Amino acid sequence: MEIIKEKVAHDILLKAYRHMMLARAMADVYEENRSVTTYVHSTSRGHEAIQLATAYHLTKDDWVSPYYRDESLLMGIGFEPYRLMLQLLAKAEDPFSGGRSYYSHPSSREEDKPKIIHQSSATGMQAIPTTGVAQGIQYIEEFNLQQFDNNPVVVCSLGDNSVTEGEVAEAFQFAALHQLPVIFLVQDNEWGISVTKKEARTSDAYDYAAGFVGLNRMRVNGTDFAESYLAMKKAVDFVRTERKPMLVCASTVLIGHHTSGVRREFYRDETDLEKHRAKDPGILLKNHLIHDEGFDEKNLDEIEIQCRKEIEEAFEKAIKAEDPKAESVADHVFAPTPITEETGTRTPEGQEKIVMVDAAIHAIQELMWKHPEALLYGQDVGERIGGVFRETVTLGAKFGVKRVFNTAIQEAYIIGSTVGMSAVGLKPIVEVQFADYIYPGINQLITEISKSSYLSYGKFPVSSIIRVPIGAYGGGGPYHSGSVESILANIKGIKIAYPSNAADFKGLLKAAYYDPNPVIMLEHKGLYWSKVPGTEDAKTIEPAEDYILPFGKANLILEADESEMKKGRTMVVVTYGMGVFWAKQAAKKFSGRVEIIDLRTLIPLDETLIFERVKLHGKCIVLTEEQIQNSFAEALAHRISKNCFQHLDAPVEAIGAMNLPAVPINLILEKEMLPNADKLAGAIENILKS
Repeated sequence: MEIIKEKVAHDILLKAYRHMMLARAMADVYEENRSVTTYVHSTSRGHEAIQLATAYHLTKDDWVSPYYRDESLLMGIGFEPYRLMLQLLAKAEDPFSGGRSYYSHPSSREEDKPKIIHQSSATGMQAIPTTGVAQGIQYIEEFNLQQFDNNPVVVCSLGDNSVTEGEVAEAFQFAALHQLPVIFLVQDNEWGISVTKKEARTSDAYDYAAGFVGLNRMRVNGTDFAESYLAMKKAVDFVRTERKPMLVCASTVLIGHHTSGVRREFYRDETDLEKHRAKDPGILLKNHLIHDEGFDEKNLDEIEIQCRKEIEEAFEKAIKAEDPKAESVADHVFAPTPITEETGTRTPEGQEKIVMVDAAIHAIQELMWKHPEALLYGQDVGERIGGVFRETVTLGAKFGVKRVFNTAIQEAYIIGSTVGMSAVGLKPIVEVQFADYIYPGINQLITEISKSSYLSYGKFPVSSIIRVPIGAYGGGGPYHSGSVESILANIKGIKIAYPSNAADFKGLLKAAYYDPNPVIMLEHKGLYWSKVPGTEDAKTIEPAEDYILPFGKANLILEADESEMKKGRTMVVVTYGMGVFWAKQAAKKFSGRVEIIDLRTLIPLDETLIFERVKLHGKCIVLTEEQIQNSFAEALAHRISKNCFQHLDAPVEAIGAMNLPAVPINLILEKEMLPNADKLAGAIENILKS
């Protein structure tokens, strides 16, 4: 211990001891007041040393993602126990979530502390968003977009069993491949709730990480503060200087419960508990201070007493703090968007029509020329082919591999990394190659992206664009033809666009860029090039660079004749995407009697226009390409029925594809499954007769 005595200053050791006594007192007070601390929580007991050692090396320019046991880390970077307790008790002044999330689930932009993106409870899921922060910092440094007092270091804290998650592997892979300035701090207490390390893992994180070439590694005794402090100094200095990733595998102990709801006596015997208590970081540090540093035991005991008193007083104060107001429950689902009106020139004179895919290319190009914070990545979007539909062709050559680049086959990383990129002020535009492949990224979309603004109380809306080629045509088969809008529309906290023509596509993409919220652009593959018969109108005059089309504004693309309306002989078809062209073709058989609304965006939805026109006509069909049962279209039909009931002359009907698990590859079978203009015309005829 003599070497440690020379390297770790007394004031640091004493600071750590005080923080450990605060952590101990907090755990004890929470346990003694179980009738008050009713919301589920974990404490840092057994993990204090490595957490404090990490915190003490971080600066205001750094980023850290604590996990749910990291209250000591939070104290170490400057959050007082009282403020932590406000989250424990779900109070209105909870600095992280305004009473919406669990204890030790922080988010912070406070200027004098390391920044913290929204933290979820899903184990290991923070690895991708946090690696996205490091990816964003590397990009900022590459293009000199911001100056820092210190080269930023990003810390991602993980429990040992969470490393078995596949998404953690995606984060390790990307960090190692791109040499990102991130530290993966793995706290290994040998338990995953009631699952032991022998049941769950073939190796610890240190050995596991050996397979990720380029990911530097170290082991440390995470119960010994001095050793942890020196190790984390080495790790932080390395990443701050070398700008390369590091994994730190810290052995810890679990002295408290897994959570207040899953108590240690449920699954641990006394022998295991005693083994862990013997390595209590507070006791180890106290012994070191007395025997190796010459501190007076009575003074240390007095610190412990003072800490207990401080925690009791803070707890009583927190109990008395106000609860959130009920009317605040819906605040911060979305950040306010500046794009509320259609602006710019939609149809400039003297321009030729362009296909939808060119509208996308041109819109992104214009944005990237104007905004250095914009970048584009995904599978095969780079310079070689520019996307499997050539939807990003030329962009790689124009902007280079640092701004337009390929990723591995990692849908979770592609989607989830946008959380971190957005947090540091970038605007990622990413692509999932086919809608059928979005499912590996759904976890990130739901757990991290959609909840970030709401659970961070508006501090971290995720400003990103996720492009998703969608839909069936030409024998694409069961894994390249799917429609997924109903699944996506059930995720609260994201916006969804589904343009049907080039002008809308360009205007909506521009609106998505300037929107501070996450946007999914659903882009029908059959409309990209207008190769499908009947889709010629997907080509339009290209709007000017300044054209922006706001979300939530549907388009009345075909109106019924006034004379037919007065006779009660008309109806409205509400649709989007390819459905627009089936509707236009079918409407030709019913001259003047069919009105068509193109939704253009599914979230937000233009209910005002829909309800207004349905009330006017009294009859309605909602048309989708999706399998109809339990679909977005079916739900919309119900909503129309409820809001327009007194004005309806017939039930609102929802029409879509057959309820099959996939689109078959054979063209005859594909045609039989999908809706089309003829099938729609039959439905229109029946409803007009009613």
